[in-house]
Amino acid sequence: MLLHMQIRNLAVVRQLDVDFNAGMTAITGETGAGKSIALDALGLCLGDRADVDLIRADAEKAEVSATFQLATTKSPAVQWLREQELQDDDACTCVLRRIITREGRSKAWINGYPVTASQLKLLAPLLVNIHGQHEHQLLTRPEHQLNLLDAYARHQALLDEVQTAYQNWYGLRKQQKQLHQQQADMESRLQLLSYQVSELNEFALAEGEFEELEQQHKRLANSAALVEDSAFALNAIYEGEHNNAYSLLQSALSRLEQQLETDPNLAETVRILNEASVQVEEAARELRHYQDNIELDDEQLVLAERRVSQAIQLARKHQLEPSQLYEHHQQLLAELEQLETNQAESADIDERVEHAAQSYRKAAAKLSASREKAAHELSDRIAKSMQQLNMPHGRFVIEVNHQAQAPATRLGTDEVCFTVTTNPGQPLQSLAKIASGGELSRISLAIQVITASQLITPTLMFDEVDVGVSGATAATVGKLLRQLGESNQVICVTHLPQVAAKAHQQLRVDKVTDGASTETTMVRLDQDDRVIELARLLGGDQITAATKANAAELLAVG
Repeated sequence: MLLHMQIRNLAVVRQLDVDFNAGMTAITGETGAGKSIALDALGLCLGDRADVDLIRADAEKAEVSATFQLATTKSPAVQWLREQELQDDDACTCVLRRIITREGRSKAWINGYPVTASQLKLLAPLLVNIHGQHEHQLLTRPEHQLNLLDAYARHQALLDEVQTAYQNWYGLRKQQKQLHQQQADMESRLQLLSYQVSELNEFALAEGEFEELEQQHKRLANSAALVEDSAFALNAIYEGEHNNAYSLLQSALSRLEQQLETDPNLAETVRILNEASVQVEEAARELRHYQDNIELDDEQLVLAERRVSQAIQLARKHQLEPSQLYEHHQQLLAELEQLETNQAESADIDERVEHAAQSYRKAAAKLSASREKAAHELSDRIAKSMQQLNMPHGRFVIEVNHQAQAPATRLGTDEVCFTVTTNPGQPLQSLAKIASGGELSRISLAIQVITASQLITPTLMFDEVDVGVSGATAATVGKLLRQLGESNQVICVTHLPQVAAKAHQQLRVDKVTDGASTETTMVRLDQDDRVIELARLLGGDQITAATKANAAELLAVG
């Protein structure tokens, strides 16, 4: 529940600190005093749009904060806070804070952690449910009626099932449309790819093979010159009868070795020549081996020339370099496989779409059945509340029209209509057609109180929802709100003494001005102060002994 609110420089409030208790709290005050300021401030804490016009005229920024006591560590609010890493494991409180600056910037915190306004909005329904004074205007809208029925039914699992089925069906229908549009292009592309891949498969060029073929062809085409030049080199460095490199090195090495005792400085030169001699011997061995393996194969040369020529022709056909042919082959293979997969999917997409449609219709029917059941129960409860609210002949029926073949939506295929009659013999008609303004306000209040009792939200706030209600009906309204306050924290802004008298505690809003500036304050009333405030609500500015006695009687009954 809401424990405390702190408001700084918001609208006509300079500084305000308010504590709230469990049960029902009534907020009263003169018209224009700013009774709804607490709701406006709380709305900012819960992620409402930050408007610089809300900042007090003589201030540079406005600041609001709200402290909530969370029921248990297993409450939805605590679980959400933990998922977002905004709450300690053993903490059952939540502090929301919001600042608006004159420059239009807004900052928000949850338990001291910086957050976005979107995060505040996600947390809001788990902490507070606010019912505005214009709620009855929404009541005539079909989408609002559907939302109220779903909130009462508490069948979120069925709503999720319908939404999942809808998304699956929608996605498959989109894929079906794309596949059908691509079908003609896909067929011609598939034929071309099949031919190209078949041709490349037959040629079967391996990765890196073309480069090897080019090298092999060059070697075979020049094998005679390679034999001749390698033989000359072998004779020059090792096997020549006269003055080959190896024998010259050996002669030079022999002479220098004989001079080492004369001059040791020749040692490094001797070492280098020894290494050179070894290198020449190794080169001679490699040349002999090379000569033994030189291919002089005209048939192999023809085969290499033919394969290189084929590779060049294929590459020219595909408008690329021969060295790119293997990679291109792999790309065409992958595209062909994908097209064949798409073709297979296209073959059974109609069946899959039909199956998804059946799944959606089945889920929508289950949701409709749940709505039908909840509609009967809610209709009876609203009718009874209407009779308590000075509409003794009131009847209320929620019609759920399930249209099995209607266009799919995320919320199913039901049409929900709230129908009502308030006079004997009058047929049931749409709520927008039959109810007067006062009747609509009372019906709206009954619905809000009943549906609020179904919510998991611990704190409920009502902003002058008793507009258009008076007399004995007002006392009934107060009684309903007090009953709701036995299980939930109820904070009600009201102008009716019969409603305020039913509250467990009462706050009064005052507007004070010195001629130069205006401020709004909010004070908690004790028993005597409540009598005076109720007397003011009963009789206006003139508080008489009679109005005080009447107020005391109201309070005693409450």
